[in-house]
Amino acid sequence: MDVSGATPQSGGRVFWRLRDGARRSGVRVRQFARDPVAQFRRNVEQLPFDYPVSTVVLIDVVLLVVSTAALIQRFSYFPSVVPVLAVVLTYLNGPLYAFLGLSPKPWLMALLTMSATALFMSQPVDVDVAPFILICAAGEIAAITPLLISVVVAAAMAAEVALFAVLGNFETGTPPYLVGILCGWMAGRALQAQTKYLNQERAYQDIRTSQATDEERRRIAREVHDVIAHSLSITLLHVTAARHALQTDRDVDDAVDALTDAERLGRQAMADIRRTVGLLDQRPAPQTPEPGLDDLGDLIADFVGAGMEVDFRVDGDICGVSPGLGLALYRISQESLANVAKHAPGASARLRIEVSARDIAVTVTNTLPTGAAQRPGRGMGISGMRQRARMHGGGLSAGPCEDGWQVQARIPFSGQPIDCAATAAEDSVWSMIHSMKRKRQESRTEPASTPQTPRESV
Repeated sequence: MDVSGATPQSGGRVFWRLRDGARRSGVRVRQFARDPVAQFRRNVEQLPFDYPVSTVVLIDVVLLVVSTAALIQRFSYFPSVVPVLAVVLTYLNGPLYAFLGLSPKPWLMALLTMSATALFMSQPVDVDVAPFILICAAGEIAAITPLLISVVVAAAMAAEVALFAVLGNFETGTPPYLVGILCGWMAGRALQAQTKYLNQERAYQDIRTSQATDEERRRIAREVHDVIAHSLSITLLHVTAARHALQTDRDVDDAVDALTDAERLGRQAMADIRRTVGLLDQRPAPQTPEPGLDDLGDLIADFVGAGMEVDFRVDGDICGVSPGLGLALYRISQESLANVAKHAPGASARLRIEVSARDIAVTVTNTLPTGAAQRPGRGMGISGMRQRARMHGGGLSAGPCEDGWQVQARIPFSGQPIDCAATAAEDSVWSMIHSMKRKRQESRTEPASTPQTPRESV
């Protein structure tokens, strides 16, 4: 066994991870320094908990007010640094996420807030507000964790308050503090249930919108069918009458009248069709081109800049991919990476695009998340990707693999590279032109090779 060779390799991996982490942290610090408000909003929107930015800001403001009030209450202990350290611990989770990219974890949030409260209550004061930190933290943790974990955390916080009450750090207020922790936990659970039902309502709204869209398409199709069937039938009857008038009776006036009626009905039918089909295009058309495979580099750069580790590679020639197929592959890659960022925080992703003579495949694989279990998805993203693949005659599969989760779409692909197709088309056009020139020259040289007649010699 080569035991000595394992240590340098593991040490090298640790070194590279530390260096990548330091680089990403430096990028986050510079981005936060340039525009703190926008960067904070972006960080909150990347959280996997699906809560509005205003809700997160409200919780942070409440914690700031409570910890500052607890700090001011302990002015008699100054110049002790214990209350200042407690305030730092209360807000330590924010810099860890903003600068180091560490997603908020329930156990870390509980540890920091309980430690901060313990430091505050180690210096007892009258009518202490420090336990309100536990009340806020209990609600925050209950809003982002499963029921069992939130119950355990709330019980641990209540036990901490009861322990300091037994030690005599505060004589009054213990029952209200315990009831406050219970109320905070209930508020967090209510917020989580509200968000769950809101997501379900969004899913139902998407289904209702899709059903309404399909019904509107069917109605428009029926109207177009009725307009075309009615107008064309009568128009053809008038055209037939005009033909008979000209063929049999040689009556030009009747033919003109029939053709005039046919023209009028045709114009009316065109106006009806334009008005009906115009219902499909009421929204303004986008001014920018749709993304394709050439834009995957910018897409991956955005995820890497946000802190995700992405390994990207393309095997084969993608220059023959049509814009529609390129858009579908781009959207599938985008949705898969977004799902990794939302449902597997801290996981690394691998994106592979393989082009062969028969099909083109995009595979997105991610490792298991390093954080706590997050809210399960609604399934709309996977169904949307599967629908995009089916539109091009392919299929999509998503599910766990041996080391994480994998999404793979495979779409038939029979196109040749665009450059080659353009060259073949150009060669065919030039060959046709040369052939026409050759035939023209032969037709011109044919009379010169024939013997001249007496008229031509004159």
